[in-house]
Amino acid sequence: MKYFPVFLDGSKINAMVVGGGDVAARKIELLLKTTTQITIMAESVSEGVERLINENQLTWLQHNYKAGLLTKITLVIAATDDTAVNEQVYYEALEFNILANVVDQPALCTYITPAIIDRSPMIIALSSSGSAPILIRMLREQIEKILPQGYGRLADFSFKFRDHVKARIKGIPNRRTFWESVLRGSIGQDLLDGKQQEAEQQLIASLKEKIAPAQGEIIFIQTLEGNPDNLTLNAHRALQFTDAVFYDGNVNIELIEYVRRDAEKYPQSVNSTIMLNYQHALELAQKGQQVIYLLAGNEELPSNEALITSGISTRIITSGS
Repeated sequence: MKYFPVFLDGSKINAMVVGGGDVAARKIELLLKTTTQITIMAESVSEGVERLINENQLTWLQHNYKAGLLTKITLVIAATDDTAVNEQVYYEALEFNILANVVDQPALCTYITPAIIDRSPMIIALSSSGSAPILIRMLREQIEKILPQGYGRLADFSFKFRDHVKARIKGIPNRRTFWESVLRGSIGQDLLDGKQQEAEQQLIASLKEKIAPAQGEIIFIQTLEGNPDNLTLNAHRALQFTDAVFYDGNVNIELIEYVRRDAEKYPQSVNSTIMLNYQHALELAQKGQQVIYLLAGNEELPSNEALITSGISTRIITSGS
Protein backbone atom coordinates (compact mmCIF):
# COMPACT_ATOMS: atom_id res chain seq x y z
CA MET A 1 0.00 0.00 0.00
CA LYS A 2 1.29 3.45 -0.89
CA TYR A 3 -0.79 5.06 1.88
CA PHE A 4 -1.34 3.78 5.40
CA PRO A 5 -5.04 4.05 6.32
CA VAL A 6 -5.69 5.60 9.71
CA PHE A 7 -8.46 7.46 11.57
CA LEU A 8 -7.44 10.45 13.69
CA ASP A 9 -9.07 11.28 17.04
CA GLY A 10 -10.93 14.51 16.34
CA SER A 11 -10.56 15.73 19.92
CA LYS A 12 -6.78 15.85 19.41
CA ILE A 13 -6.80 17.66 16.06
CA ASN A 14 -5.74 21.31 15.96
CA ALA A 15 -6.07 22.22 12.30
CA MET A 16 -5.01 25.16 10.17
CA VAL A 17 -6.36 25.98 6.72
CA VAL A 18 -4.24 28.37 4.67
CA GLY A 19 -6.47 30.10 2.14
CA GLY A 20 -9.95 31.56 2.19
CA GLY A 21 -11.64 30.65 -1.09
CA ASP A 22 -14.22 28.06 -2.13
CA VAL A 23 -11.73 25.17 -1.93
CA ALA A 24 -10.83 26.20 1.62
CA ALA A 25 -14.55 26.30 2.46
CA ARG A 26 -14.99 22.67 1.41
CA LYS A 27 -12.03 21.60 3.51
CA ILE A 28 -13.30 23.52 6.54
CA GLU A 29 -16.75 21.94 6.19
CA LEU A 30 -15.14 18.50 6.20
CA LEU A 31 -13.00 19.28 9.25
CA LEU A 32 -16.06 20.60 11.10
CA LYS A 33 -17.55 17.09 11.04
CA THR A 34 -14.81 16.21 13.53
CA THR A 35 -13.43 19.32 15.25
CA THR A 36 -13.92 23.06 15.75
CA GLN A 37 -10.24 23.55 16.63
CA ILE A 38 -9.62 25.19 13.26
CA THR A 39 -7.58 28.27 12.39
CA ILE A 40 -7.94 29.99 9.02
CA MET A 41 -4.97 31.99 7.74
CA ALA A 42 -5.96 34.34 4.91
CA GLU A 43 -6.06 38.08 4.37
CA SER A 44 -9.53 37.85 2.87
CA VAL A 45 -12.10 35.05 2.78
CA SER A 46 -15.12 34.17 0.70
CA GLU A 47 -18.63 34.67 1.99
CA GLY A 48 -18.91 30.93 2.64
CA VAL A 49 -15.71 30.79 4.69
CA GLU A 50 -16.72 33.86 6.69
CA ARG A 51 -20.05 32.23 7.50
CA LEU A 52 -18.30 29.07 8.73
CA ILE A 53 -15.95 31.16 10.87
CA ASN A 54 -18.81 33.07 12.49
CA GLU A 55 -21.16 30.11 12.97
CA ASN A 56 -18.49 27.92 14.58
CA GLN A 57 -16.39 30.60 16.30
CA LEU A 58 -13.26 29.61 14.41
CA THR A 59 -9.97 31.49 14.68
CA TRP A 60 -9.19 33.79 11.75
CA LEU A 61 -5.69 35.12 11.22
CA GLN A 62 -6.46 38.00 8.83
CA HIS A 63 -3.27 37.96 6.83
CA ASN A 64 -1.74 35.78 4.14
CA TYR A 65 0.61 32.92 4.95
CA LYS A 66 3.45 33.68 7.35
CA ALA A 67 5.99 31.10 8.49
CA GLY A 68 6.40 30.32 12.17
CA LEU A 69 2.70 30.09 13.08
CA LEU A 70 2.27 26.31 13.00
CA THR A 71 3.15 25.92 16.69
CA LYS A 72 0.74 23.44 18.31
CA ILE A 73 -0.91 22.76 14.95
CA THR A 74 -1.31 19.03 14.25
CA LEU A 75 -2.74 19.18 10.73
CA VAL A 76 -2.48 21.83 8.01
CA ILE A 77 -4.22 22.22 4.68
CA ALA A 78 -2.86 24.55 2.00
CA ALA A 79 -5.74 25.69 -0.20
CA THR A 80 -4.40 28.77 -1.96
CA ASP A 81 -4.01 29.37 -5.69
CA ASP A 82 -0.35 30.32 -5.21
CA THR A 83 1.95 27.36 -5.88
CA ALA A 84 4.90 28.97 -4.10
CA VAL A 85 2.86 29.57 -0.95
CA ASN A 86 1.51 26.03 -0.96
CA GLU A 87 5.05 24.69 -1.21
CA GLN A 88 6.19 26.84 1.70
CA VAL A 89 3.33 25.53 3.85
CA TYR A 90 4.22 21.96 2.97
CA TYR A 91 7.95 22.26 3.72
CA GLU A 92 7.35 24.04 7.02
CA ALA A 93 4.89 21.33 8.07
CA LEU A 94 7.34 18.64 6.98
CA GLU A 95 10.07 20.18 9.14
CA PHE A 96 7.91 19.94 12.25
CA ASN A 97 6.29 16.54 11.47
CA ILE A 98 2.86 18.13 11.00
CA LEU A 99 0.34 16.33 8.82
CA ALA A 100 0.10 18.35 5.60
CA ASN A 101 -2.21 18.35 2.61
CA VAL A 102 -1.78 20.63 -0.40
CA VAL A 103 -5.00 20.54 -2.37
CA ASP A 104 -4.67 18.79 -5.76
CA GLN A 105 -0.91 18.30 -5.33
CA PRO A 106 -0.34 14.74 -4.04
CA ALA A 107 3.43 15.17 -4.20
CA LEU A 108 3.11 17.88 -1.54
CA CYS A 109 1.01 15.84 0.88
CA THR A 110 1.91 13.68 3.85
CA TYR A 111 -1.71 12.52 3.90
CA ILE A 112 -4.64 12.53 1.49
CA THR A 113 -8.33 12.75 2.31
CA PRO A 114 -10.35 9.69 1.28
CA ALA A 115 -13.88 9.58 -0.03
CA ILE A 116 -16.09 9.22 3.04
CA ILE A 117 -19.38 7.47 3.70
CA ASP A 118 -20.70 8.78 7.01
CA ARG A 119 -23.01 6.58 9.07
CA SER A 120 -21.79 7.96 12.37
CA PRO A 121 -20.35 6.47 14.45
CA MET A 122 -19.59 4.14 11.51
CA ILE A 123 -17.29 5.69 8.93
CA ILE A 124 -16.22 4.13 5.65
CA ALA A 125 -13.19 5.65 3.93
CA LEU A 126 -12.26 4.85 0.33
CA SER A 127 -9.12 5.73 -1.57
CA SER A 128 -7.44 4.87 -4.86
CA SER A 129 -4.15 6.34 -3.52
CA GLY A 130 -4.86 9.37 -5.67
CA SER A 131 -4.80 7.42 -8.93
CA ALA A 132 -8.49 7.14 -9.90
CA PRO A 133 -10.89 9.55 -8.15
CA ILE A 134 -13.67 8.82 -10.65
CA LEU A 135 -13.46 5.09 -9.87
CA ILE A 136 -13.70 5.83 -6.13
CA ARG A 137 -16.73 8.05 -6.74
CA MET A 138 -18.42 5.19 -8.61
CA LEU A 139 -17.62 2.74 -5.81
CA ARG A 140 -18.89 5.17 -3.20
CA GLU A 141 -22.19 5.49 -5.06
CA GLN A 142 -22.59 1.69 -5.08
CA ILE A 143 -21.91 1.39 -1.34
CA GLU A 144 -24.22 4.32 -0.52
CA LYS A 145 -27.08 2.53 -2.28
CA ILE A 146 -26.74 -0.70 -0.26
CA LEU A 147 -25.84 0.77 3.14
CA PRO A 148 -28.94 1.81 5.12
CA GLN A 149 -28.83 5.20 6.84
CA GLY A 150 -29.70 3.47 10.12
CA TYR A 151 -26.43 1.52 10.27
CA GLY A 152 -25.10 4.09 12.73
CA ARG A 153 -27.85 3.04 15.14
CA LEU A 154 -26.53 -0.52 15.04
CA ALA A 155 -23.08 0.72 16.09
CA ASP A 156 -24.47 2.92 18.89
CA PHE A 157 -26.58 0.02 20.15
CA SER A 158 -23.60 -2.34 20.14
CA PHE A 159 -21.53 0.15 22.12
CA LYS A 160 -24.32 0.73 24.65
CA PHE A 161 -24.65 -2.96 25.48
CA ARG A 162 -21.04 -4.03 24.88
CA ASP A 163 -20.10 -4.27 28.57
CA HIS A 164 -23.36 -6.04 29.46
CA VAL A 165 -22.76 -8.67 26.80
CA LYS A 166 -19.11 -9.05 27.81
CA ALA A 167 -20.11 -9.67 31.44
CA ARG A 168 -22.78 -12.21 30.49
CA ILE A 169 -21.08 -14.07 27.64
CA LYS A 170 -17.56 -15.36 28.17
CA GLY A 171 -15.09 -15.85 25.36
CA ILE A 172 -14.54 -13.81 22.20
CA PRO A 173 -15.89 -16.50 19.82
CA ASN A 174 -19.10 -16.76 21.87
CA ARG A 175 -19.59 -13.00 21.87
CA ARG A 176 -18.89 -12.78 18.15
CA THR A 177 -21.54 -15.42 17.46
CA PHE A 178 -24.00 -13.67 19.77
CA TRP A 179 -23.53 -10.25 18.17
CA GLU A 180 -23.76 -11.70 14.69
CA SER A 181 -27.15 -13.27 15.47
CA VAL A 182 -28.32 -10.02 17.13
CA LEU A 183 -27.32 -7.67 14.32
CA ARG A 184 -28.41 -9.97 11.51
CA GLY A 185 -31.70 -10.94 13.16
CA SER A 186 -34.91 -9.29 14.34
CA ILE A 187 -33.10 -7.02 16.81
CA GLY A 188 -30.96 -5.52 14.08
CA GLN A 189 -34.00 -5.06 11.85
CA ASP A 190 -35.87 -3.28 14.64
CA LEU A 191 -32.95 -0.88 15.00
CA LEU A 192 -32.90 -0.16 11.27
CA ASP A 193 -36.65 0.48 11.48
CA GLY A 194 -36.15 2.93 14.34
CA LYS A 195 -37.70 0.65 16.98
CA GLN A 196 -35.03 1.25 19.63
CA GLN A 197 -37.11 0.25 22.67
CA GLU A 198 -38.27 -3.03 21.14
CA ALA A 199 -34.68 -3.89 20.18
CA GLU A 200 -33.42 -3.20 23.71
CA GLN A 201 -36.16 -5.33 25.26
CA GLN A 202 -35.30 -8.23 22.95
CA LEU A 203 -31.59 -8.00 23.75
CA ILE A 204 -32.17 -7.90 27.52
CA ALA A 205 -34.43 -10.93 27.24
CA SER A 206 -31.86 -12.84 25.18
CA LEU A 207 -29.13 -12.13 27.74
CA LYS A 208 -31.28 -13.74 30.44
CA GLU A 209 -31.40 -16.97 28.47
CA LYS A 210 -28.77 -19.65 28.88
CA ILE A 211 -26.02 -19.08 26.35
CA ALA A 212 -24.75 -22.24 24.73
CA PRO A 213 -20.97 -22.53 24.39
CA ALA A 214 -19.51 -21.88 20.96
CA GLN A 215 -19.42 -24.93 18.70
CA GLY A 216 -16.23 -25.40 16.75
CA GLU A 217 -16.28 -26.17 13.06
CA ILE A 218 -13.80 -26.93 10.29
CA ILE A 219 -14.61 -25.60 6.83
CA PHE A 220 -12.61 -26.80 3.85
CA ILE A 221 -12.74 -24.25 1.02
CA GLN A 222 -11.64 -25.62 -2.33
CA THR A 223 -10.48 -22.52 -4.19
CA LEU A 224 -10.17 -24.09 -7.65
CA GLU A 225 -8.15 -21.60 -9.71
CA GLY A 226 -8.03 -19.24 -6.72
CA ASN A 227 -9.63 -16.19 -8.34
CA PRO A 228 -10.74 -13.91 -5.44
CA ASP A 229 -13.37 -12.26 -7.66
CA ASN A 230 -15.18 -15.58 -7.88
CA LEU A 231 -15.53 -16.23 -4.15
CA THR A 232 -19.06 -17.34 -3.38
CA LEU A 233 -21.09 -15.54 -0.71
CA ASN A 234 -20.78 -18.59 1.55
CA ALA A 235 -17.00 -18.64 1.21
CA HIS A 236 -16.68 -14.90 1.74
CA ARG A 237 -18.85 -14.99 4.84
CA ALA A 238 -16.89 -17.92 6.26
CA LEU A 239 -13.59 -16.08 5.74
CA GLN A 240 -14.95 -13.01 7.52
CA PHE A 241 -15.99 -14.94 10.62
CA THR A 242 -13.22 -17.48 10.95
CA ASP A 243 -10.92 -17.68 13.98
CA ALA A 244 -8.08 -19.50 12.20
CA VAL A 245 -7.10 -20.28 8.63
CA PHE A 246 -4.69 -22.89 7.23
CA TYR A 247 -3.22 -22.66 3.72
CA ASP A 248 -0.21 -23.88 1.76
CA GLY A 249 1.96 -22.36 -0.95
CA ASN A 250 -0.38 -23.45 -3.75
CA VAL A 251 -3.23 -21.29 -2.46
CA ASN A 252 -3.49 -17.84 -4.04
CA ILE A 253 -2.10 -15.56 -1.30
CA GLU A 254 -4.51 -12.80 -2.38
CA LEU A 255 -7.31 -14.80 -0.75
CA ILE A 256 -5.79 -14.11 2.68
CA GLU A 257 -6.82 -10.46 2.26
CA TYR A 258 -10.43 -11.63 2.58
CA VAL A 259 -9.82 -13.29 5.95
CA ARG A 260 -10.88 -11.50 9.14
CA ARG A 261 -7.94 -9.33 10.20
CA ASP A 262 -7.50 -10.74 13.70
CA ALA A 263 -7.87 -14.39 12.69
CA GLU A 264 -4.81 -16.58 13.26
CA LYS A 265 -3.01 -17.53 10.03
CA TYR A 266 -1.20 -20.84 9.75
CA PRO A 267 0.83 -21.17 6.51
CA GLN A 268 1.74 -24.82 5.91
CA SER A 269 5.12 -25.88 4.61
CA VAL A 270 3.76 -29.25 3.44
CA ASN A 271 1.46 -29.22 0.42
CA SER A 272 -2.11 -30.28 1.20
CA THR A 273 -1.99 -32.85 -1.60
CA ILE A 274 0.68 -34.63 0.46
CA MET A 275 -0.75 -34.13 3.94
CA LEU A 276 -3.48 -32.09 5.62
CA ASN A 277 -2.77 -30.80 9.11
CA TYR A 278 -5.96 -32.30 10.54
CA GLN A 279 -4.60 -32.54 14.08
CA HIS A 280 -3.92 -28.85 14.61
CA ALA A 281 -7.19 -27.80 12.96
CA LEU A 282 -9.06 -30.31 15.11
CA GLU A 283 -7.46 -29.03 18.32
CA LEU A 284 -8.60 -25.49 17.55
CA ALA A 285 -12.13 -26.58 16.63
CA GLN A 286 -12.42 -28.55 19.86
CA LYS A 287 -11.82 -25.26 21.69
CA GLY A 288 -14.87 -23.79 19.98
CA GLN A 289 -13.06 -22.02 17.15
CA GLN A 290 -14.25 -21.63 13.58
CA VAL A 291 -11.43 -23.04 11.44
CA ILE A 292 -10.94 -22.74 7.68
CA TYR A 293 -8.60 -24.87 5.61
CA LEU A 294 -7.98 -23.26 2.21
CA LEU A 295 -7.18 -25.74 -0.55
CA ALA A 296 -5.95 -25.10 -4.08
CA GLY A 297 -7.93 -26.92 -6.75
CA ASN A 298 -10.74 -29.27 -5.80
CA GLU A 299 -9.08 -32.56 -4.95
CA GLU A 300 -11.09 -35.04 -2.92
CA LEU A 301 -10.26 -34.81 0.80
CA PRO A 302 -8.54 -37.81 2.33
CA SER A 303 -10.44 -39.49 5.15
CA ASN A 304 -9.23 -38.92 8.71
CA GLU A 305 -10.30 -41.18 11.55
CA ALA A 306 -9.60 -38.64 14.31
CA LEU A 307 -11.76 -36.06 12.58
CA ILE A 308 -14.60 -38.53 12.04
CA THR A 309 -14.68 -39.72 15.64
CA SER A 310 -14.29 -36.21 17.11
CA GLY A 311 -17.86 -35.20 16.34
CA ILE A 312 -16.64 -31.81 15.10
CA SER A 313 -18.84 -30.36 12.39
CA THR A 314 -17.21 -30.06 8.97
CA ARG A 315 -18.23 -28.45 5.69
CA ILE A 316 -16.79 -28.31 2.20
CA ILE A 317 -17.26 -25.17 0.09
CA THR A 318 -16.16 -25.07 -3.53
CA SER A 319 -15.36 -21.52 -4.56
CA GLY A 320 -12.98 -19.45 -6.65
CA SER A 321 -12.90 -20.71 -10.24
